[in-house]
Amino acid sequence: MALKRRTFLLSMGAAAIMPATFARTNEAWPVRPVTIVVPFGAGGSADLVARICAQGLQVKYGQSFIVENRGGAGGTIGTAVVAKSPNDGYTLLLGTASTLAINPAIYAHLPYDSETAFAPISPLVSFPNLLVANPKLPINNVAEFIAYLKQNNGKLTYGSSGNGTSSHLCALMLMGAVGVNMTHVPFRGFPEEMTALVGGQLDFVFDSITTEWPFAASGQVRPLAVSSAKRIAIAPEIPAIGEVIVGFDASTWQAICAPAGTPEPLLLSLAQDVWQIFTAPDVVALLQNVGGVPLPMQPDEFARFIVRERAKWAEVVKASGLRID
Repeated sequence: MALKRRTFLLSMGAAAIMPATFARTNEAWPVRPVTIVVPFGAGGSADLVARICAQGLQVKYGQSFIVENRGGAGGTIGTAVVAKSPNDGYTLLLGTASTLAINPAIYAHLPYDSETAFAPISPLVSFPNLLVANPKLPINNVAEFIAYLKQNNGKLTYGSSGNGTSSHLCALMLMGAVGVNMTHVPFRGFPEEMTALVGGQLDFVFDSITTEWPFAASGQVRPLAVSSAKRIAIAPEIPAIGEVIVGFDASTWQAICAPAGTPEPLLLSLAQDVWQIFTAPDVVALLQNVGGVPLPMQPDEFARFIVRERAKWAEVVKASGLRID
């Protein structure tokens, strides 16, 4: 497979590419700085998306929007902070598929009720995971990958950036769809996981395309497929698993939420604001360069989307028997 070499713009300087069409308004909100809590550390895709959102809102309102990274416990620590915050619009959550849809099915005890603690505003962007393989394996595409899994059922290994992460769940969904087993090797984070794959200690890895792509572009690992239903703009030559397994879509996503009880007019206004930010051509281009696809929705549509996502991932978790106390 011929790969075009691309550079991912993951530095925070990339977030400075923002539309200049947002005029300051005279609305009562916000009259003081607004905090967007990211329940993960700085430097990842969730952090990048939050900073794009914060800068766009700051330009629009002429008020400070501060990104606060509160990582730990698979995103539950920062998420719980927002769940317990006042519902006045001054503390927002950068929610993710993991914190809002996957964790409720995995963790026996969460410090918040994901179904009632938050008021959904809008999803912002979707990111597929990228399936990459040890280049020494005799496979080059999805069909060969599935055939190789079946021929070596139970003999292969895959890594993840931790138990219950989207990289782990994505592999579980695939194994369930194909009807095979692999041995899971969890790591504390992406760097250790990729070091093991490049070093030949693992056969496969599913993880965020934003972090895996440099390894694929340099030839250190072999990209086989994206975990979405369709191909993506950054790598159109790489097939989607949904092309081979009908209905397969294990994309992750980021969204903006508020504490439950936040006034509905503010939610609707914010949904419109972020829709404008994340559909602006320069922001769309920036997100596509890091493998993202904008997902603008109104709050009621987003609420239904979360319900579907929870049901989808709960089915995967139940079939796998995964549970974290």
